[in-house]
Amino acid sequence: MKLNGSDRSQIMTHSDIRAMTIECAKVKGINLAQGVCDLDIPPLVVAAAKKAIDDGWNTYTRFDGLPVLREAIAKKVKSFNRLEADAEKNLICSEGTTGAMYATCLALLNPGDEVIVPAPYYQYHCFTLQMVGAKPITPKLGPPPEWKFDANAIQETITKKTKAIIINTPSNPTGKVYSRSELNALRDICVDNDLFCFTDEIYEYFIYDGKQHISPASIDGMEQRTITISGYSKSFSITGWRVGYAHCHEKWKNTIGYVNDLVYVCTPTPFQIATAQGIEELPPSYYSGICEEYAGKRTMMLDACKKAGLEAYKPEGAYYVLADVSSVPGNTAKDKALHILKKTGVAAVPATAFFPDDAGDKMVRFCFAKRDPVLKEACERLAKL
Repeated sequence: MKLNGSDRSQIMTHSDIRAMTIECAKVKGINLAQGVCDLDIPPLVVAAAKKAIDDGWNTYTRFDGLPVLREAIAKKVKSFNRLEADAEKNLICSEGTTGAMYATCLALLNPGDEVIVPAPYYQYHCFTLQMVGAKPITPKLGPPPEWKFDANAIQETITKKTKAIIINTPSNPTGKVYSRSELNALRDICVDNDLFCFTDEIYEYFIYDGKQHISPASIDGMEQRTITISGYSKSFSITGWRVGYAHCHEKWKNTIGYVNDLVYVCTPTPFQIATAQGIEELPPSYYSGICEEYAGKRTMMLDACKKAGLEAYKPEGAYYVLADVSSVPGNTAKDKALHILKKTGVAAVPATAFFPDDAGDKMVRFCFAKRDPVLKEACERLAKL
């Protein structure tokens, strides 16, 4: 019997985000490390979930989700993302955005395939690729605060093994919102090299300063090769409900859907019902309202960093702030994050979690998706750093 494990078992460790959450819990600190939004769930969504349970919606659904949810998402995708969407042909509901990404990668990638993940990246994207046997290739975006898409750097990494590119817009951790010109450059790369594009658009409703969210699949030439992945964990503050989806061309729908069925069976049934009702009934003012609320929290976070003597990079979207912590004691970003936690009781993520090398050793990431009293206290603590 071989008890040495596999190569995959070496990957299966806590992410730096989870690790800092654990360290924060040890000191009973304020967790600005993990992207868990603790704002109130829309009341009608809560009521719909309770009613769905009482009404008996508690058993398996079809592998791609209940029709009511797929139809609601199809309407949203058409109006908000400007994509063609048929509830039967183009949508798979999954266990959050993470589940939709995993099912997509497992369905469309083969062991040994290379996938481009521009850095700074969301660490789970790289972990997902490694878990399915693919290899993340991590060229860097331009320097902060613009983090520009560097088409030349991307092109230089492409080989015969390259199968796809993963784009996160708005981005975790930078808050970068991809512009139309950048997405046109992305399109040229994908078309010229016949690549898939997997997108993570979970923060699509959190866009600031007049910027606009543009789904890569809406760019001419990207319709068939893009798998658009999103969900409602962030916009409805239901991270524990695990309601996400993948939108794709009909030729990929069943392949991704069958993998989703094998791994997850289905998204929690009563939460499908409740999320569908939220999509259908919440007015546009709800989304503009939460965006405005998060913009205010962003200001609080940036001001606190400034008072603490940290250079913070203003995000265009999402709800994270990357900050330069060169002035904080410590040899590495992890040392610096632990120093901040020890001195202030506020947890941040060392930015080495988002880079393939030591480029993140002078930065940490703060999450500002907290109730105002909690965020205010965290900011007051940080300002004394």
